[in-house]
Amino acid sequence: MSVGILIISHNDIGISLVNTTSQMIKDSPLEIKSLSVHLESTTDELYKNAISLIHNLDKGDGVLVLTDLFGSTPSNIACKLIEKENISIVSGVNLSMLIRIVNYPKLNLKEMTKKAYSGGIDGININDSQGVL
Repeated sequence: MSVGILIISHNDIGISLVNTTSQMIKDSPLEIKSLSVHLESTTDELYKNAISLIHNLDKGDGVLVLTDLFGSTPSNIACKLIEKENISIVSGVNLSMLIRIVNYPKLNLKEMTKKAYSGGIDGININDSQGVL
C-alpha cells in the first residue's frame, strides 16, 4: 500500500501538475487525483467530490492533500477534510514538491508530508546577477 495524493487547486493547475509529473516520472506507484475548483463550483459540491476522492485514494496509509494557495477555496475545502483520519495537508503545491514525493513513494503519511514541504521549499531558488541578495 501507499499514501494517496489529492491535489485541490484553482482551475486546472492540479491537472497540469499531475500530467507534467507523469511525463517526467513514468512509473510511479503513487495514485494521484486532482480536484479542480472553478468559479461556478459550490463549496458543498467540492466537499462531496473531495470526500469521494479521499475514499478512493485511501488504501489504508492515508491521503496527502496538496492545495495551491493557503486560505483560498481549495485550501478551505482541504481543511474541512482534516476532520477525517489519515489526512495531511500542504499548501503551495508546485512541481518540485510533486516530483519530490513521487520519488519517495514508500514513505508513510507523516514522512511524505515533510518530504512534500521540503520539496516545495527546496524548489524555490533565487538567481540574482545584480548582487542584490
